[in-house]
Amino acid sequence: MKEKRFDVVALGELLVDFTDNGLSEQGNTLFEANPGGAPCNVLAMLKKLDRSCAFIGKVGDDLFGRQLRAVAEEAGICMDCLAVDPKVRTTLAFVRKLANGDRDFSFCRNPGADMCLTEEDLPLEVLADCRVFHFGTLSMTHEGVRRATRKAIDHAKEGGALISFDPNLRPPLWDSLEHAREQISYGLGHCDILKIADNELEFMTGETDFDKGAAILRERYPNIRLLNVTAGPEGSCSYYDRLRVFRPALKLGGTIETTGAGDTFCACVLNFVLERGLEGLTEKDLGDMLSFANAAAYLVTTRKGAIRSMPEREQVEELRAVPSLRAVLRSNG
Repeated sequence: MKEKRFDVVALGELLVDFTDNGLSEQGNTLFEANPGGAPCNVLAMLKKLDRSCAFIGKVGDDLFGRQLRAVAEEAGICMDCLAVDPKVRTTLAFVRKLANGDRDFSFCRNPGADMCLTEEDLPLEVLADCRVFHFGTLSMTHEGVRRATRKAIDHAKEGGALISFDPNLRPPLWDSLEHAREQISYGLGHCDILKIADNELEFMTGETDFDKGAAILRERYPNIRLLNVTAGPEGSCSYYDRLRVFRPALKLGGTIETTGAGDTFCACVLNFVLERGLEGLTEKDLGDMLSFANAAAYLVTTRKGAIRSMPEREQVEELRAVPSLRAVLRSNG
């Protein structure tokens, strides 16, 4: 891949995740303010893997906006392209863990600063100077930011970047699920690398079977060169050319919450692509990619938050090096 200033540039939401942190002495729910937002979570993990990264987005001129910038800069992410809205507040999300392990989201975003990003805010010179451009659909829920996202995709592609997409479906943020489906379809039609969760695969194809759902997407969107399906505690599956590789998730206990796990997985996949490229991948390549990504994602579930919870490369490799674990990672392959 051609030499560029940035390995990965991501566009989208930067927000505060207020995550359920138990009860007070009075029995009231306590929330911990964790800096997050899927695109920036991806970049935070990539920085742990020594990748050069820049973020494009918008926050409010408020306490949370300043905190988010500071935390992202602390993580090593270039924040020169972060716009500040003097009138609209930084987006906030409240996350409660449900008994079945799922999460319930509630957003303060009507409007939120992230959805006020405009085409004029885009740093076109940065978009033309990256190897991979990554985005999701939270930056496609409203007209202005949707136009900015589409322009960014086009400009990055013109500059030779690979396009990475994670739908990251959050139903409460859409005026209708049909609208969400339309925008996800747009993302699917413009990406080279796709990370999609099992519920999103079913949402887009009607299939719960990974292989059938992936086959439908690959037929509809032949531009997708590397398709990865994640299923939380069940594991992940990769589809490339005629190859199909599955690796189970790690079930070692100690899980606190799953916020950021999918973003960590996505970052590890992008790091693999930056190292290996997208030509001539083998079954072993895909298996190694998935086992590393699964291990990193597991480590994040044992910690609170996202941006500040990403593991070091050495921690992931140490986990994978455990003899008994190597057998687990090879099983069901």
